Amino acid sequence: MLSLVCHPNIVTLIGYCSESDKQLIVYEFMPLGSLEQHLHDPKPHMKPLDWNTRMKIAVGTARGLDYLHNHCEPSIIYRDMKSANILLGEGYHPKISDLGLAKFGPLGDKLYVSTRVMGTVGYCAPEYGFTGHLTIKSDTYSFGVVLLELVTGRQAVDKTKEGGQYLIEWAQPMLIDKKGYVKLADPKMNGEFMQRSVRKAVEVALMCMNDDVENRPDMSEVVNALDIVAYLSDPHVVGDHNQDSGEDEDDLFKQEKEERAKAIADAKIWGEQYRNEETRPTR
Repeated sequence: MLSLVCHPNIVTLIGYCSESDKQLIVYEFMPLGSLEQHLHDPKPHMKPLDWNTRMKIAVGTARGLDYLHNHCEPSIIYRDMKSANILLGEGYHPKISDLGLAKFGPLGDKLYVSTRVMGTVGYCAPEYGFTGHLTIKSDTYSFGVVLLELVTGRQAVDKTKEGGQYLIEWAQPMLIDKKGYVKLADPKMNGEFMQRSVRKAVEVALMCMNDDVENRPDMSEVVNALDIVAYLSDPHVVGDHNQDSGEDEDDLFKQEKEERAKAIADAKIWGEQYRNEETRPTR
């Protein structure tokens, strides 16, 4: 299936070999390894990922999934979204790898694909795990887990806990109030982030991980939301990253909308004045 796709955020297939009992598949070389390694098993020379890099990885990965879901015909359900399958190139450019479990999406008036449950514990969407009904929204759920991993630096399943503890279970006490979302941030970032952008990233992750599949966003919507998070992450745009105005995101977006509307109104006035100047008879 990898030979059918071409996107900047999906690894390129170089070639393959299948002779007798020997099988080999060759991807492009991704020098920085996997996201899983950087977050959970870093080598001594690896520095902790900063917030902007984490959001760059999130946006790129979301774009890759959006391509598979909305720009391939038929749509492709990735089915194994996890940090281990996100490879990093120069500049931490992310690419989705390993489409071995991918399936073509439902055709015609069908709403889902029925298939044997595959994937990785901790990332699998609940409705897929319970029923085997696979949709593109199953990928959305898995991406939400990855996004929460990027925010927290924690694994999807903490195996040090008896019976294993899912990431969402660990996060639950801090999700009661939006102001508590910042407590989820990976301590390895040393507080070097915009608090509003962290809160918004957590909001996006929770929308993706909604138990009600109908209420999960499409990946195109996720891309748009993460573009806003990236905008909020830029200290040159929204101010000192150690300061937090106390505004919630809704107030911020309302303010931005009002400012855009004012700018449009000012532009219209300027345009009318300019046209009047142009049409005024000269003496």
